[in-house]
Amino acid sequence: MPEKNVWKLIFAVIVATVVYACNQNPSGGQVITDRLDSGTIYISVDESFKPVIEQEIKVYESTYPKTHITAAYKPEADCFRDLQKDSTRMIIVAKGLTKEESEVYEAKLSYKPDWDILAYDAVDVIVNPASQDSIFTIKRLQNLLSGKDTGKVVVVDGKNATSTARYLVDSVLNGKPFGKNVMAAEGSKAVVDYVSRNKDAVGFVGSSWVGNDEDPEQVAYANKITIAVLECKYCKKGIFAKPSQSTITYSQYPLVRPLYYILKENTTALGRGFKNFMSFERGQLIFRRSYLVPAKMNFNLRTGDIK
Repeated sequence: MPEKNVWKLIFAVIVATVVYACNQNPSGGQVITDRLDSGTIYISVDESFKPVIEQEIKVYESTYPKTHITAAYKPEADCFRDLQKDSTRMIIVAKGLTKEESEVYEAKLSYKPDWDILAYDAVDVIVNPASQDSIFTIKRLQNLLSGKDTGKVVVVDGKNATSTARYLVDSVLNGKPFGKNVMAAEGSKAVVDYVSRNKDAVGFVGSSWVGNDEDPEQVAYANKITIAVLECKYCKKGIFAKPSQSTITYSQYPLVRPLYYILKENTTALGRGFKNFMSFERGQLIFRRSYLVPAKMNFNLRTGDIK
């Protein structure tokens, strides 16, 4: 074999070895064949964020037609269980990893998963339009959720495994359990449907389910539910706030939670491409158009004089 061809062969072997090594999945030794602009990955998403993440996936896949992001929408606890599986590359939930959890994953994967906040979401309180109550103090919410006030049926998207339920227990009840008047519906849509049919119900859902007046399905809810106003968090006494991008940004609406991604990928592949998309301008604008508050980019309007 001519010397020139020998060197070509050696170079090809080296390149193939490097590519193979870079594409190894440290969690299971599997070869990652997807790229930023092609391939298929599986992710798990907190069900309360389904409407906005569906839009993120739709735009990403239309931009990169060779990609396919298969999302399973489920309770937050199930998303974290999925993260332990090799088949699930990313989860989108309402909390990040603790130091101890990061260390466990690092021991298993040989690297720490990448995670950060993408946006901020409100937990909306919804009531039936025929209800006499659409204004709530924090104390009243605590009494409703704890069962001290049994005048209403309180509906959440699950009692223990969902991010909404966890948030209400942690941030409103300060760790105390729900009262017997709290019932679990099968997801956020079921919460909205129940409240729309029951005059004495109070529901709690993520704002991406009811806050977008450009979504036809959510527009259809307009005459079926009323979004309540809550006691302002950092205002003078007697001031109340409705969930909006403004009241979230300025910490006026009291029930606000972050939306996190947790990425189990140590290569430049499709998972990282989708994470980058959601973190940069186009993805952040989708959060904004869904009436969440983008965490990575500031889209404040600035006035100017035209001369």
